[in-house]
This record gives sequence, C-alpha cells and structure tokens, in this order.
Amino acid sequence: MSSKQGSLSITSENIFPVIKKWLYEDHDIFIRELISNGCDAISKLHKLDIMGEVSLPLDYKAKIQVTVNPEDKTLTFVDNGIGMTAEEVDKYINQIAFSGATDFLNKYKDKTSEDQIIGHFGLGFYSAFMVADTVEIDSLSCQEGATAVHWVCDGGTQYQMDEGDYDQVGTKITLHLNEDCLEFSNEYKVREVIEKYCSFMPTEIYLNKANAPEEYETIDASDLRETDQVVEEIHEDARYEEKEKEDGSKETVEVSPAKDQRKIVKRPVPLNDINPLWAKTPSDCTDDEYRDFYRKVFMDYKEPLFWIHLNMDYPFNLKGILYFPRINSEYESIEGTIKLYNNQVFVADNIKEVIPEYLMLLKGVIDCPDLPLNVSRSALQNDGFVRKISDYISKKVADKLSGLCKTDRENYEKYWEDIAPFIKYGCLKDNKFCDRMNDYILFKDIEGKFRTLPDLLVKPKESEAETSASSDPAEDSSSDSKSQDGQDTKGDSSDGSNDSNRSDDSDKRPEAKAETEENAPKEPEKKTVYYVTDEQQQSQYINMFKDQGMDAVVLNTTIDSSFITQLEQRNEHYQFRRIDSGLTDSMTEDVSDEDLKEANEALTALFRKALGNDKLSVSVAKFKDDSVSSLLTQEEEGRRMQDMMKMYGMAGMDPSMFPSNETLVLNVGNELVDYLFKHPDADRAEDFCHQLYDLAVLANHPLSPEEMTAFIARSNRIMLALAK
Repeated sequence: MSSKQGSLSITSENIFPVIKKWLYEDHDIFIRELISNGCDAISKLHKLDIMGEVSLPLDYKAKIQVTVNPEDKTLTFVDNGIGMTAEEVDKYINQIAFSGATDFLNKYKDKTSEDQIIGHFGLGFYSAFMVADTVEIDSLSCQEGATAVHWVCDGGTQYQMDEGDYDQVGTKITLHLNEDCLEFSNEYKVREVIEKYCSFMPTEIYLNKANAPEEYETIDASDLRETDQVVEEIHEDARYEEKEKEDGSKETVEVSPAKDQRKIVKRPVPLNDINPLWAKTPSDCTDDEYRDFYRKVFMDYKEPLFWIHLNMDYPFNLKGILYFPRINSEYESIEGTIKLYNNQVFVADNIKEVIPEYLMLLKGVIDCPDLPLNVSRSALQNDGFVRKISDYISKKVADKLSGLCKTDRENYEKYWEDIAPFIKYGCLKDNKFCDRMNDYILFKDIEGKFRTLPDLLVKPKESEAETSASSDPAEDSSSDSKSQDGQDTKGDSSDGSNDSNRSDDSDKRPEAKAETEENAPKEPEKKTVYYVTDEQQQSQYINMFKDQGMDAVVLNTTIDSSFITQLEQRNEHYQFRRIDSGLTDSMTEDVSDEDLKEANEALTALFRKALGNDKLSVSVAKFKDDSVSSLLTQEEEGRRMQDMMKMYGMAGMDPSMFPSNETLVLNVGNELVDYLFKHPDADRAEDFCHQLYDLAVLANHPLSPEEMTAFIARSNRIMLALAK
C-alpha cells in the first residue's frame, strides 16, 4: 500500500447526531447552555461599552427573558446582549464548534479578560436540538446600521437564513419542542431547571408564561418607581376612634393614619441572584448572610456549625464557601453537597477531582473559572491543575480548624462531636491533612474533658527523665498517678501481673540484661494513651483507672480503630492501648513472682478444669483494689485486627489468624479468689470459677446467648444455696 497524507474530514452529517444525542447526559441542560450564551452576549456588550465601541442607553438593564408557551409548544430565550450580524450567524452558528466567545477574546485579548465569558467551545447552542424539532434565531447586532437576521433549522443539516424584522438589539431563540419534550413548555418545570443550573448566573433571568393574565400588587405611594405601571391610585382616609381618658372624659384619637397606595402591574422578580455571597469579600459578609445563604441553597434549617470563605486570586482564581453542618451520626452515613460552579454557572455536585473525598461530607459552593471543563461543561478534564486546587481546599480547611482550636477553644470543643467524623476520615484519606491536624485532634477523656495529643503525651526527653528518676516503686506509683495519661514508667506496659503477659526479660539475670541493653540499639520510648470503647461495658476498668489517678480517652465510633492506627504510624513516640489490654503496675501491689508462683499454678489448673478449657490463659496478681475479683485482658494488636476484619467484612479470612489472646487475671487479694486457692475441692468451686470468669467477660464484652442463659441459671443456684 502506498503512503498517503491528508486532513481528517468531519462533516455535519457525522457530528450533528453526536451533539444532539450523546454530548450531554441530561437533556434539561440545554436551558443552561442557552442562558449561558445570553449571559456571554451581555458580557461582550458591556465590554464594548467600556472600551467605547458602543454606547448603551442610560436606562439599559441587562436581562434574559425566558417565555413558555404551552399552546404553541414553544420555549423562547431573549437576551439584550451584543446581537449578531448575518456574517456572524454564518460563522458561529452554521459552522459547528466555532466559538464566538473564543473569537471575541482573541480579537480583544489586549483589552479584556476571559473571567466572565462562560462559553468557549461553540457547541452549547446545538443542545437545543435535543428537545426541539425546529429552532429559530432572530438577532440584531449592536453595530451601527446593522440589519436583523432570521435563521431557522429543522434539526437536520439544512438551514434557512434571511433578513429579519427583529427590532431590538440582542438575540431571540425560539424552540419548537418535539412531542417527547413538551414538559419544557411547562412554567414550573422550566423554573425548576433554571433554579438548578442558573441560580447565580451574572445576568438577571426572568420567566413568564405567554398569554397569562396580568398580575397586580399594591404598594405604598412612596415606594413607586419610574418603571412601575400604575393601574389604580388608592387613598385610605385616616381612622379615628373615641376612647375614654383616665378622668372619665372621652376624646377622639387616630388609630390608623391616612395612606396613599398604588395598584401596579406586578413587578417581575428575577429567578437568580447575580451577586452570590461567595463572590463578595469575606469582611463584607455578616454571619446572618452566611446562615441565610446556607438555608437558601441547601434547604437545611439547622444552623451550620461554622464556615470557611475561600477567596483566592493566585495562582488560580477560586472562590467559595464551605459549611460544616450539624451531624450526630457516624461518617459513613453522612451525605454532604458541594456545588461546583464555573463563572457562576452550575457544573455539577461533588466532583471528586476538585473536592477531597473526605470533604464531600461538608456542604458548600466552589466557583473556579480556571477549571478545565470538558466540552459539555458537566465534567472535568484530567489535569494536574485540578489536584492543586484540591490540595489548596484541604489546606484551607485544616488552617481554619487549627485556628479555631488555638483561638476559640471553647467553641471548638462544642463543635467537636460534629466535626470529628470529617477530621478523622480526612486523616485516613490524606497524609498531609493528617499532619496538619495532628496537634488539633481532640480526645474526650473519662472525666468529660477535651484534650489534644500534646496534652496527653509526655515528650520523649521528658519520658527519659521520668524513667531515670523512677527507681523507687513507691515513688514511681505516686508520680505515675500525676502523669498525663497514667502510664507506668517501670518498663512493663501490658498488664503488670506476674505471668506470661510480662516481658521475658524479667527472667534474665540482671548482668546479662544490662549487657544486652547496652549493645542493642535503643528504640524511641513510647508513651501509651489508653482508650475506652464502651463507657458502660468497661465501667469497672474505668473505675480502677480513676482510683489510681490515671486517665483514658473515649473512642467509641467505628472509624476510631483505623484512625488510631493511622496516628500511630505517623507518630513514633506513642501507642494506643484499650483500657482492658492489660493491668498497669500502678494498679497492682509489688509482689515477687516467687510469692505468686504457687497461686498461679493452682488457680490456673483449677479454672482450666472447671471451665473445660486446657488452653485458657490465666494469671494472678494482687490488685490494690481488693473488691475486684477478676478481669479479662486482651492483647491489643490481635483484638484490633479482629475488629478491622469485622468492620471491612473480611468474611473469607480466619479470625484465628489474629487471636485476641484473652487472659483471665485473678486478684489473689480478693476473698473469693483466696478461698478458691485454699479450697479447690469445695462443693461450689466449679460454679464459682464459672461465675468469676463470666463476671470478667461481662466487664469486657457481652456474653453469647448460651453463655448468658448459663450465667443466669448459675446465679440463681448460688443465691438459692445462700438462702438455705
């Protein structure tokens, strides 16, 4: 085959069906496109007026008029913008995808900017053929001596263009709707679409119904405008009443003053706000305006917590307002709305390329003329620039939140329960956001006070100082009760009992241990933050913490498990441990392993036999609180992995891969435990073992239905035995 070169050929027969059927996903978008074209025509006229190329009348008022006519099955769009000559119609309408906006900008590139020009691709007009069998254009250019032009096309590739009789500068587009789209001749349907796409377009938009009866309104004469059409002058005389005075005499008093009113033809009311709040300078906006705007746009009558006004000119033009709504549920059930605009023209809701996923939980509007939109202006083109915008929005949110925490801590704490899902989800999704918010994340402790991570943690140097100073056990316990999180500094951070939960290092000779530690590289010392997932279920553990002056924070949502793992990965100096992950040394008496060895062996054997579980992990310790008989501890890592498997529905994985390593810890200082140690063959020993185990489980997590049934029956037997 011989080599061949040439130009690609695109004909109207090829591309017109594509424009009509597949360019736009929503057929109602044609209203946005035609109104946008009208706005552009008016913007061009204003720019020519500023440059002195045209002279607008003193009473000129830019507007777009939309008229529905159900009888004629038509929909009409009229603008009083720049208008078109026959040559311009031939150039911009007859040549598909030749943008008049782009041509205008190129012509006046040294005298104007594209900030307020909406269209760039030259395809919006053809969206009219998605709903119309025939489209007519009547236009008169603002050029001096211009002649009106009339254009008509029946939806095919043929058109008719003649000299017209349109007598006002601007353009009128008439759509003769097809039978499938007659809904767009309904006033309420068109109003709905205009409010959806055009609520903030820069030119006032009016809607009326052809041949509708005239509507009137009555106003005070003092409020009359020159443009009002007076139908009737109304005068109301003053009204008087006779009233009795204190001395019994009567007098006539005026109860209603005289009024002069005018009955006028009802003033047209635009459907849009041409000066949206986000386009204003933040210092010029009041709190009431922000709240009113929120209620108007999102139909949410719960006041937002607070808001962020975005106002950036460099390196890109971006304005907007983000609201933090009041939320009382967890993050996965929250649905926000971020409305994206381009030059005040609605583009879409919640475009993920611009708005970070975790900020989709917010409500707000963003207007960015620099967005790289596709030809339908309904989606974004892939562009690295978009990522920069997303990063900027994320940074502004973090700056706002950190600023609140530093300067308005009281309100920040009030907001926390509502904004916590945003922040935690954001930390999981965005490492930069996590780093920015690290020191401003609040944790509610078991006393009901809010604290940040810096509040909870002791810095590494301080930890080293505490460790070197804590040689005496009594002193260590005392100082521990005053520390910020109650973490013991003696080296054992698991459960403090004399069992397998302790480090194996406790069995080594002191000389060998010292030699090993001297040669081994030192890892950064970690501070432990204890947390509670269920304040009611874990109340026994909480009381023990409070008794020892220790602290813990409440983390009771499903996102918290993933959240604290993320924090641990990004902060090497601390770790999170659930309050039941083990006993601290401050909760137990300092008793040697030898003293507890006999009790440990005997009680382990007894409980394993009574419960029929030879793998049951049992340890003993002497609690400072003798009233507590038993506790169940769970190794943190294994339990956390099991929780994550449940959360993410990893049904195919074997939970035994990550055992929780439950340990029954018995208090040898408790009378009942001591009785079982000394009387393992007692008549009720087996029931007592079961009961102590179930009580420990109940303080940790709910019993299964079968276990609860057995627990109740056993409790009744024990009470009956005591009653005899």
